[in-house]
Amino acid sequence: MVALLNIVVVEDHDALREVTVEALRGEGHHVAGVDCAEALADQLGVMPVDLMVVDLNLPGEDGISLTRRIRRTQPDIGIIMVTARGQPAEKMEGYESGADIYLTKPTSLGELSAAIQALSRRLKRSAPAATALRLDLGKLSLAGQEEEVGLTAYEAAILCAFVRAPGQRLENWQLIELLSKSEADYSKARLEVQIFRLRRKLTQAGAGIAPVKVLRLLGYQLCVPIVVL
Repeated sequence: MVALLNIVVVEDHDALREVTVEALRGEGHHVAGVDCAEALADQLGVMPVDLMVVDLNLPGEDGISLTRRIRRTQPDIGIIMVTARGQPAEKMEGYESGADIYLTKPTSLGELSAAIQALSRRLKRSAPAATALRLDLGKLSLAGQEEEVGLTAYEAAILCAFVRAPGQRLENWQLIELLSKSEADYSKARLEVQIFRLRRKLTQAGAGIAPVKVLRLLGYQLCVPIVVL
């Protein structure tokens, strides 16, 4: 059975985007659609994403550039490219930029669904320990054995990114990009305030006194098990 995922469809063709979103919702996934890469930042702020379906011919930033950028900040996210570009060199560029699966238009909804199901096997998380905290993306909450704490959308996105990151580690620049900011206009001090607030909520939920560790001159590491619901 396919794992239910949080999916964003990045497609500028309105009718195709709407049909794809509705079809994937019909399979039980949580799905949002945006018409350009620039609109994606707002979506990432309200719904941590497991998988993206990306068209390449987008207005503004194209799908190749978008995929490279997302792959740098969220290396474990699933990315499926769906595009009319079908030449071997174009497919190679797609995979080199970070795509997991490259589908050439016209693509049936059945083929896209099969690709998502195949990719979900990598994205599916292993069963957590009984002591793991539970991050509920629908309710924007974090719960332990006794207490449940409310989160902002950005706090939920950061925790989700920590869970997926290798070693549960994120560098400062990755965290800043997750907050839809640039290093030029988002100081390290402001990031420290964000992490301080997140630590406090983790502790409230039962994570102990040191749930997030500072990696000197690098970033931060999540030190508690969390399962994403």
